[in-house]
Amino acid sequence: MADVLDWHTAADQRALIERAVRAVARGQLVAFPTDTVYALAASALLPEAVERLIEAVPAAAGDGLTLAITCAGQARDWAPEMGSLGLRLARRCWPGPLTLVFAEGLENGLVGRLPEAVKQRLCPDGSIRLSVPGHDALWHALRMLPAPMVLVSLPGNGQPGTAQDALDACGERLDLILDDGPSRSTALPSVVRIDGPRWEMVREGAMSAAEVGQQTTCVIVFVCTGNTCRSPMAEALCVKLLAERLQCTAEELPQRGYLIASAGLAAGQGEPAATEAVNIVRELGGDLRDHGSRPLTADLVMQADHLLTMTQGHAAALASRFARQDPRPRLLCPDGIDVADPIGGDADVYRHCAQQILAHVERLLPELQQS
Repeated sequence: MADVLDWHTAADQRALIERAVRAVARGQLVAFPTDTVYALAASALLPEAVERLIEAVPAAAGDGLTLAITCAGQARDWAPEMGSLGLRLARRCWPGPLTLVFAEGLENGLVGRLPEAVKQRLCPDGSIRLSVPGHDALWHALRMLPAPMVLVSLPGNGQPGTAQDALDACGERLDLILDDGPSRSTALPSVVRIDGPRWEMVREGAMSAAEVGQQTTCVIVFVCTGNTCRSPMAEALCVKLLAERLQCTAEELPQRGYLIASAGLAAGQGEPAATEAVNIVRELGGDLRDHGSRPLTADLVMQADHLLTMTQGHAAALASRFARQDPRPRLLCPDGIDVADPIGGDADVYRHCAQQILAHVERLLPELQQS
């Protein structure tokens, strides 16, 4: 009979996690709550434990096994060639109810270090499923273990799953369960296969295809100090140039997969662009009339695929203030030259600044289209 640990009322949840970790390390099967349904877990280092997991949930023998990891950055250890699209979805959707499937370049990752029997079960068709489940119990357990866990979701019958359902489904093979009450969802995690720049919905679950599609947008963020001069001009000129390149309107860019924004490291909220910036951008074919400044936030940084700063000082401050792995903030000018602040200058100073920015953005366009 499996031991049931009440997660919701536990006075010391860490003690419960440590007990679950010890059980997994010994080769036992543990059921964890996730951000969707309950999931059964086994150590990825122990073939006998993975076999017991499949015996408990036979349907997982085909393609239902997932490798649970702790973060998007760790995904590259397992799928080194996951590409910008895979990294984008991992960064934006994890932790969360999305499983990503990768097949390219696995031989260069950590898959080869798994026991051969586990590798055959986890990657029967040469691909691997990765996830970062969004529940504290499972996430902290993964952090404590020396290796990831193999998971299989325990589907319900259209109703929120419970610990008792997990017990009934797995029978005597289940050794321990962390009970957090009814599951947060009746849907299984969604499964998306990544193939270079393309994605395919393998199973629509807690995330719809439309929701996944929204997260594939390439987000470009220009950064300066106050977000009233340089970065708004860069944003507006990038919108103009990219729309021309794609032969669409500025309003259609999100539908074409691009979201272009700007922000400031010391910006207020809702300040209009400098009058000179508005006028010069209009001369160059852009539009800044509706611009409202905004401060750079951790959420915007996390969403960004390209973080482009006006000066080296901006890049250093951004890297110091917001810890992230990829991509790193970089200068708009590929030659490493700062774009000087035109504030306080006359129209010619703003015009020179805007023309600098325009030239830098034009050089950047091929990279943006490729990404």
